[in-house]
Amino acid sequence: MPVRRHHVLLLGWTVLWFLLVEPSGGFSWHYLRQGEELLFSDRPDGGLALYAHHPELQIGPVSLAVARLFSPFPPHTGALLAEAAMSGLGLAMLVLVGRTAARHYLGTGTNHRRLQQRLLIAGLAFIPMWVEVSVRFAHLDDVLALFFTTLAAHELSRGRATAVGVYLALAVDAKPWALAFAPLILALPRARWPRTLLWFTALVAVAWLPFYLGDLDTMAAARFTIPNQPASALRWFGVTDPATPWWDRPAQFALGLSLGCLAVWRGRWPAVVLLGADARILLDPSVYTYYSASILLGTLLWDTVGQRRLVPWWSWIALAALYGGTLFLPSDAARGFVRLAFVVVSAGYVLLWPAQRRRGRGGGPRSGAGPGAGQPAEGRPPGREPAAV
Repeated sequence: MPVRRHHVLLLGWTVLWFLLVEPSGGFSWHYLRQGEELLFSDRPDGGLALYAHHPELQIGPVSLAVARLFSPFPPHTGALLAEAAMSGLGLAMLVLVGRTAARHYLGTGTNHRRLQQRLLIAGLAFIPMWVEVSVRFAHLDDVLALFFTTLAAHELSRGRATAVGVYLALAVDAKPWALAFAPLILALPRARWPRTLLWFTALVAVAWLPFYLGDLDTMAAARFTIPNQPASALRWFGVTDPATPWWDRPAQFALGLSLGCLAVWRGRWPAVVLLGADARILLDPSVYTYYSASILLGTLLWDTVGQRRLVPWWSWIALAALYGGTLFLPSDAARGFVRLAFVVVSAGYVLLWPAQRRRGRGGGPRSGAGPGAGQPAEGRPPGREPAAV
């Protein structure tokens, strides 16, 4: 992947935000350290009994295994290296999204200079929220879930069905809420669904089943609750329970999966990540700023792959509403309303707004993001690659 000028600008922007945030970073890294130590120990509350005895560690086994890579270092050094590595993954994701967009629009006469500009403008909004999750909170599990999801979207544009299933499974194995992104599988040609679903299901089972079979009390981890904060959108539905309602997590998964399937059915697979993230912040009782990183990945994919406007409005609207709102709105109720409003408006737009039409190489109109829209077209010259983005 050639290094372009916008890559250098985004690198500098990332370094700037890293330096600003790192002195107060690593807020949650101790959970990763604790989890990986327990997972690889022979303690009664470790190993396959980890989640049964520590349901507060809502971290997938893949994330704990990756966190193990930083265990040989002193705590502060390990955290710093992890934060730097996670920040670098954010840059890699921007490059992958650019390549996904270039391949998606290959053969349509797309101006790749404009696509690079669009990626740069959207990336400038994405990086501040990425630094929240990767540096300030150091949530390796969320970082890996979003990184693997980005890889899945990229492989979807290349028509590699098995890789799509593998990367989506790794995302769920890193953080369970990534299950909401599974409808990306349905954007593949129908004939490839069974094989992809088999890989996805098998790899999720390989990662999680040993814990449930090793200690049946692991089921308790799924019922772990957190406080229902006053600024959550749940409050606007009249949910005043002090902690997570019993129905909340299943409703999050059901809503995210339903919206994702509807997006694919509507021919808008680049909206799947945004809609899955919308479901999370709409129904989650907590309001941590790092939650919004998944929203910004969703708007990044939508702004660069799902539509062709030069200015990626949704990325900047999300940053202003969900990050700026946290900093500047005066009351919890107002912040909760902004979260609710963003979810309703963004979901309504990507699902219901008339789709832009783009012209194929043969001159006929075709929709921008139908199922399999990103697949290599039959008859394309072998080995042809999209212009570097």
